[in-house]
Amino acid sequence: MISQDDELVAFIDGLAARARLMGLDLGTKTIGLALSDVERRIATPLETIKRVKFTPDVGRIKDLVERYDVGGLVFGLPLNMDGTEGPRSQATRAFVRNLKPLLPLPVLYWDERMSTMVVTRTLLDADASRAKRADAVDKMAAAYILQGALDRYERIAADAEAAQDEAALRAELNMDTPPGGGAMD
Repeated sequence: MISQDDELVAFIDGLAARARLMGLDLGTKTIGLALSDVERRIATPLETIKRVKFTPDVGRIKDLVERYDVGGLVFGLPLNMDGTEGPRSQATRAFVRNLKPLLPLPVLYWDERMSTMVVTRTLLDADASRAKRADAVDKMAAAYILQGALDRYERIAADAEAAQDEAALRAELNMDTPPGGGAMD
């Protein structure tokens, strides 16, 4: 079975250079959207779509994908607290299955547990009014989800680089040490 880290690396490494990622927080009434920069380091809230029907919702997503040269989609997967999938996860997967023929981009599912709560708490701490919170929470949750994937990818890349550096250093040290130990002549 492929690990989530391996899936993330394959997803991002398979994208065209400078293609952005779009994060999506799929709700029953709204879809929060976020966008990465072309270097895929920073996620920025983009907009919140008020859901009407599947076709116009997808039409709006498609328009934004084309406008911003998006190369892949990161969907928040609403897992239960124990990590299992429930009805909301199934609804997200069904949405993506229906979306794929209309928008054939690579898709990554990313654990979105607690994203809305974290964003809401942040907005409360910033003294945002109820109206501002309602307007911002979905697109900020999408940015939180997308940033989580970007940060994890960056961490995996940094760990791989550190492992390569360590292996190179060990190889260099082994070359300078004779088989029996001690100093070389």
